[in-house]
Parts: sequence; structure tokens; C-alpha cells
Amino acid sequence: MIAADKKIWVNSADSHVWEPPKLWEENLPSHLKSRGPRVDRREKHDVYIVDNEEVIFMKPDMLDAISPPGMLNLDLRMADLDEQGIWAEVVFASTGLWMTVMKDRELQRESARVWNDWAYADMIKRSERYLPAAMLSSISTEDAAAEVERVAKLGFKALAFPTTLPEPLEYNAKEWDTVWAVAEEAGMVVTFHVGTGTSELVVTRGPGGALINYWETTVPAQRCVVHLVSSGALDRFPKLKLMTAEAGASWMPALGDRLDEAFRQHARWMHPKLERSPSEILKAQVYSSFQHDETAIPTAIHTPYKNVLWGSDYPHLEGTFPHTQEVLHELFKDVPDAVRHRVTLGAFEELFGVSMPKALAA
Repeated sequence: MIAADKKIWVNSADSHVWEPPKLWEENLPSHLKSRGPRVDRREKHDVYIVDNEEVIFMKPDMLDAISPPGMLNLDLRMADLDEQGIWAEVVFASTGLWMTVMKDRELQRESARVWNDWAYADMIKRSERYLPAAMLSSISTEDAAAEVERVAKLGFKALAFPTTLPEPLEYNAKEWDTVWAVAEEAGMVVTFHVGTGTSELVVTRGPGGALINYWETTVPAQRCVVHLVSSGALDRFPKLKLMTAEAGASWMPALGDRLDEAFRQHARWMHPKLERSPSEILKAQVYSSFQHDETAIPTAIHTPYKNVLWGSDYPHLEGTFPHTQEVLHELFKDVPDAVRHRVTLGAFEELFGVSMPKALAA
């Protein structure tokens, strides 16, 4: 156990919360009530159901392992934050993340609205330390833009977009400009959390499948960044900020190198022409979070890419709870104070405008 006076205080760019089990059943319009996201506990599996379709199965012991009391009770959660040394946190949905696989426009729009209303009432109004990421339509850019306008007025600071979109939509499409424009005007951060927008999480079976499929979840997040950089979206909206969650960070400068090579060597075939090099765009507008990665902090020290944030991924198995302080002390051993502040607090404050008390940050 780390002594209180030795605690490294951080902000977390990635965490999750369990919604009330009957959130959508009780709050969707009457003709949609039976079709919202839910989890059914059965003898051998917990089954995630969306629009009355079974989308993913999970062993009950896995679900239980990621459900400490603070995952369900937001007052108890605050005690977890204090004990772990976390001031503010971006909070993503759990069951609600699966609404991104819906195919019905009205159902997805209304399901997102229900989650956002609950998050506003139970998280935003409860404490400035909770920064829920608003759910949006991934079927209709018109619906997404309208919901961004609405949640901006409620005080949301982050927007949750799936890393995989329903066909034929892609993030390089100009039709997303209406959404980016509203987000930029509101100063809201566009986030992409790994493993969202698809129920096809098993890409490879056989030897190495568990590791291969875990790695595969990061690829769509990287693709989101490439699409928004390469399509000129971030040139058109130079104040818009992106953040990938749970995707690691050390790949970002390597991605910039690869795109810069094409920007330099293949310029005659580029459309549209970018006003800045891809690496310059990444440094100005794109952030990424990590949990344990040994390479993340050297990235912030030794490369020009400084937009590295830490995240607890509370309370998932790949996260740091309940050993956050031990992880942080190991990660930041012998790290310069300026770098530590940037990764633990500064980049988060820059993105979301939330500052912790100076007495704790000292």
C-alpha cells in the first residue's frame, strides 16, 4: 500500500460504469421499451441483447470480476477514486456501448438519448469529477449532430463514437462534417474507445487467439485517426480534438512517420491536399490513453508527440484497479516532473478543462 503523502494523483481518460439494469426498459418510448440494450444472466453465460438480438456472450465470472460496488454505486465509486488517487475520469458506458451495433435509426437515437439523460442526472449533476462520454447515433449524422448540440447544453465534455461504423459509413466521409462542426463549436472532445461498433470481436480462432483478438481491437481505433487526418477533416476543423481510449500511445508517432512518408512521396495522388503534414496534425489535435504500457512515457519524453494520457480502465481486467498507485509509481519512476505532470494531469486538463485542487496536485 502506498502512503497517502506519496500518492501520485492523476486524471483518468478511460473508465466504465454499469447502468441501472432496466434503464432502457423504463425510459425508452413505449413502442421501443422491449428493444433497448440489456444483459440477461443465464446458467452458463451472461448475454448482451440489443434490439432482441443476442450480440455477445460472456462468462458470468468475468462479469462479476469487473463489477466492484463502485462500478454500480456512484457514491461508493468516489471512494474508489480517492483511494486510487484519481481526481477526474472520462466515463464510458458498459451495456450502453452495445447500442452502437443497432440497425434501427429511431431505436439507436432514442437509446442514446436515454443514456445521456441518465448520465447527466446521475454523473454530471453529482460531481465535476465524472465526465461521461455522451452516446450518439452512428447510423445518422443528422441525429448525431442534433444530440451533440443537446448534450453540449447539459455540460458534457466528451463524445463517444464507435471505432467501427455500420456499412457503408466511414469516418473519411464529408457527411460527418456537420457533426465535427458542432463538436468543434462546443469544444467537445471526440473519443474512440477500442472494441466498439461491432459484435465480431473474435477475428481469429486457434493458437494465439486470445492475444490476437485483443490486439485486433486496437486496429479500428488507429483507422479512425487515419481517416480523420487523411481526409482533411482535421484541417477543416483545426480546433477539433480527438482522443483514442485504451488504444495505447506509442504507435502514434510511428503512425505519423508512415503517413508523412506518403504525404511527402505520394503528394501528386493526394486528395484532398492537406495544409499540414499528418504528424503535425497528430501533435496538434489527437490524444491517446494507455494503462500499463512501458513505451508510453518514453514516447512522451523522446518523440515530438506529447499528447499522451493515462487511463485506469476502471474496473476492467486489463485496467489498473485496485493497484493503481503501484502501477503509477513503477511507470513514473525517475521520470522528469514536467513529463509526469503532462501525462497524469496536464494533457487531460488541456482537453477537458478540469483541474484538480492544487493542494492535491502538488
